[in-house]
Amino acid sequence: MAIRDRFSKKLNCPQCGNTGFAEASEIDDPKRKHPDFKVDQLPRGFGVQRPSNHQESFMLKCECGRKFPFRSLAEAAAERR
Repeated sequence: MAIRDRFSKKLNCPQCGNTGFAEASEIDDPKRKHPDFKVDQLPRGFGVQRPSNHQESFMLKCECGRKFPFRSLAEAAAERR
């Protein structure tokens, strides 16, 4: 079984300012065609619009109605406390 990389990302909605931390994971094997990207936990106010095997095309939806790709408005959560 492949090892999954787990990471946190801070989400920011540019329309309403809603923010929170998402927990995500993907398979850590560069030879795989699909990294099997998954959002394991989303903060309140965010939902999945369209799931995907890739971060770039995994679509989120904010409670205000704004839709956006996971990767476009997510930043590393290095300073999370």
